[in-house]
Amino acid sequence: MKNIVLVFGIIIGLVFCANIGFMVYWMYHNPDLKGSELVGYAVMVVVFSLLYIGVRNYRNKQLDGFISFGKAFKTGALIALLGSAIYVAAWLFSYYLFVPDFMDVYSEYALKNCTPEDLPAKTKEMADFKELYKNPLFVILITFSEVLPIGLVVALVSALILKRKRK
Repeated sequence: MKNIVLVFGIIIGLVFCANIGFMVYWMYHNPDLKGSELVGYAVMVVVFSLLYIGVRNYRNKQLDGFISFGKAFKTGALIALLGSAIYVAAWLFSYYLFVPDFMDVYSEYALKNCTPEDLPAKTKEMADFKELYKNPLFVILITFSEVLPIGLVVALVSALILKRKRK
């Protein structure tokens, strides 16, 4: 199981690293940021579909075609965790070295797309978020919360599809 988790977790993490470059380019060259959230989550689901392939390979090549739901979910969750950890590390690297003004750009976007009635509350919310984003632990937690839940959902669905008991 270790090899499957390492191989597929690293592949997923590397694809996410390439996606960070695309996201940063998109953000700085598309001032309206239109479609970025939808595109981002769609990419995550597609990338995490590699997790299904990893669990299936583990089942077919190392377990003679049989796997319990629990073992399938555990394998998928570990792949998702490793891929997510690589993504978080890459985001920290990118954020602190290349796009330290990310929160300024994001805040400007959020405030620009806000109704006049909501502007004071949104301004405070973004100021609070910018303050929290100064803490690397918060950046790690918020970045994990963006990607890991999607990976766990894909792991759950994969485990449901791939489970196969011996007869």
